[in-house]
Order: sequence, then C-alpha cells, then structure tokens
Amino acid sequence: MKTVSEILELLITKKGSASVYFLGIGGIGMSALARYFLNAGVTVSGYDKTPTALCRKLEAEGAVIHYEDNIEFIDKEAKLVIYTPAVPKDHLGLNWYLSHNYTVAKRSDVLGAITATGFNICIAGTHGKTTTSTMVAHILRHSGYGCNAFLGGIAVNYDTNFWASDNEICVAEADEYDRSFLKLNPDIAIISSMDADHLDIYGTAENMEQAFIAFTENIRPRGVLISKYGLQRSSELKAPVHYSYAVQNTDADIYATNIEVDNGSYRFDVRLQGKCIKAVQLNMGGMHNVENATAAIAVAVQLGIDEAKIKAAVAGFKGVKRRFEYIIKTGTQVMIDDYAHHPEELKALITGAKAMFADKKCTVVFQPHLYSRTKDHAAGFAEVLDEADEVMLLPVYPAREQPMEGVSSYMILEKMKHKNAQVFTKQSLLNQLKATKPEFLITAGAGDIDTLVGPIKEVLEER
Repeated sequence: MKTVSEILELLITKKGSASVYFLGIGGIGMSALARYFLNAGVTVSGYDKTPTALCRKLEAEGAVIHYEDNIEFIDKEAKLVIYTPAVPKDHLGLNWYLSHNYTVAKRSDVLGAITATGFNICIAGTHGKTTTSTMVAHILRHSGYGCNAFLGGIAVNYDTNFWASDNEICVAEADEYDRSFLKLNPDIAIISSMDADHLDIYGTAENMEQAFIAFTENIRPRGVLISKYGLQRSSELKAPVHYSYAVQNTDADIYATNIEVDNGSYRFDVRLQGKCIKAVQLNMGGMHNVENATAAIAVAVQLGIDEAKIKAAVAGFKGVKRRFEYIIKTGTQVMIDDYAHHPEELKALITGAKAMFADKKCTVVFQPHLYSRTKDHAAGFAEVLDEADEVMLLPVYPAREQPMEGVSSYMILEKMKHKNAQVFTKQSLLNQLKATKPEFLITAGAGDIDTLVGPIKEVLEER
C-alpha cells in the first residue's frame, strides 16, 4: 500500500483523472483540505451528515457531496480516503473502505504530509488559534508576501478557510484535538493558550499540557516559538528560540501597550525585539484580539515584512466568521456572534464586549458544546455567565457524543448565582427575544447556534 505522501504526489500529478473522498467533508478543517485538492485540480467528493452552508459552497466549487450514509453513494475509485475522528466508528462508508484495503487517513496525517517539505507557521492553543492563524495568513497575503493557508475558520476578507500561493510558506492551524498537531513540524510556532480541554481525549489537564510540550519538540532546527506570557509549564516548552507575548505586560518579550478604544476598534503600539510599531489599528472588538494581533505581528516581523505593510494589513483585517463577529452594530443596538465554547473563551468574549459597550445591558445566549465539556466545566461556565446581565441557555449540543446521565444545561444553571437566567428551546428563545428585543446581545457556542444567528438578527431588527 502506498504512503499518504506517495498518493498525494499521484493525485496532484494526475489531477482530474484521480480522486479523493472525504468522510465529514463539511468540517472546518476537512473543508480546507477539500479546497486544497479542488484548487489543485483533483476530483473531490465526500459525505457529511448535514447540508450546511459550507457544504453548499463546496458543492458550488466543484465537490460532489452526499448526505446519507450509504455505500452506494461513495467513490469506489478514490485513491485516498480522508476522515475526521468525529465520524462514528460504526459508519458504513468508513468501514467499507477499511475492509476493502483503501488508503484511509486522518485529516491530520494528510495535512502533515502536505506541509512536510515547506516552511511552516503553525498556531496552536485551546483558544485563540483560529483568529491568530487567520491574522497571520491575512498579513502575509495582504502584504504581498504570500502563503498557503489552512485555517479553522472562515476569513471574512476572503470568505474562505484555504488559499494557495506560489510562496512555499504554509500557515496552518494546529489542532490539539486527538493530538492532531503532533503531525506538524513548525518553523515558527505560536501557542496562545493551554487551558484544560478535550479531557475526553487526554484524561487530565497534565496530559494535555504534555501534548503541547511535545508539539514544541517538533519545532525544526533554528525554529522560533512565540508563546503567551505566563503559560502553565512554559519553562518546559522546547524551541531553539523562544519569545513570550502579552498585552500591557512589560515582563513579556513582545507586548502591546498604549491601548486606546474607539467605537469598537483598538489603537495600540507593539514593542518587540528592540523596536516599536506605533499606532496599530485593529478594527475588531475584544482585548484578547489585541493579544492575538500582537502574536501575529511578531510572526510578520520574524519574516522581515515591512512595518507599514504590517500596519496596513492589520487595519484591513475584517476578522473571522463567528469570532467576535458584529452581526448588528448601530448606535442603539449591538449583536455579536462568537464560537466561544470554553469558559476562558467565554470570559474573554463577555469581558471584552462589556468593556466596549459598558452603557448597555448585556444579554448572552449560550449553547454548551458536548456533554463531556459541560460536565467538566459546568462551574466555570456558571461563574463566567454570572458576569452577564441576562443569560439565555440552549440545550447541550452533543456533536459526536451520546447523552450523559444528569448532564444538561440545567447543570450550569443550577451553579449560577445569577437570577436572570433560564434554559430555552430554540423556538421559545426566539419568542422571548421577540418580546424583549435586548439592546446588546451575544450569541456564543460551537454547536448549531450559528443557524439561529440569522433568525435572531431578523427578530431584533423588526420594527
């Protein structure tokens, strides 16, 4: 059986006469790989459970997708089958390919093979990695430096999570789920956070931290690590060169300072490596995004990109869909949508948003993601949500998991001190919002809450 690298070479050489098949093609990481193959002229098909907007876009770009787990629909001529660990082990298509000796590889193996020979910028972290990786890739593209990008979110500037370039530099989001990031070999690495998550995979926070340490051991000779200042076990992280970054902390090697807020945007200076880049303009909310931008700017400086081009790129950055994304922003009404699904992410979101719109009552609609995460972090979610003025909880989104006895959104609600909090169904939520029409609303979660964003926007804008 050929290796993944050998099959990749065959696919790219034969282009349209060879094909690749995806199990879970609509996933954000999987869709970036699908776009890579489509861009290379390879025939792409795949399965997903739900015909999402992203799936429809892939179909418009040339992918053939089916939504029923039926082996009659799979591509039996595929040279390579790529699957996500989120696909159930009893999936008919997956087991058919395995039993018929096809080359079946995880997404992480394929991304590792694609990036094996180039110069890699890999951004890791339990939160912050999607926005930071998109910022880095945007700066390289906007400045004319060029890069290939495999992102975990849709860049608003380009409405995609993948693009290609003649420059053999790859910006890749390094996902810690299922230890996927250990397949990558960075020349420059960022670690934005190492907070406990995916304990269904790692078991303990210590095991997860150990995986991040192992990730840094993959940094190539003469490589650079840029990590958030104050990370747990930061002294154990390995790299030939190691810088720390922070916001308004002069103990870090790289930091943002002189931060000013102006109508939902930030202006700040970045001090690094004996220089100061002044008056950087970031037109998106959240102090955590100033921190993300600081790390992205540090990468651009490492690559020798001109300071004026860096500033122009940051000012032109429109953000990532579902990362502090303004859905409504008028003088009287604000609606922000965010992917936050971990207590630390939710804390950064709520704190940052309330600081920017301190004169408005803050209503948070939150959909917990995964029963295991809800069970592990119920107290943390409750503490963070208590910071909002009003909380509207949706039922837990299960994703790949089966229900756990005693675990539901009520587990969070019961731990909250907040009296203005309640669990709603999707329809009862819309009915409540129609009656109350809050002036400042945040929707947050990694499940299917994004399907409510449009209907909620319509309800809030109704006269």
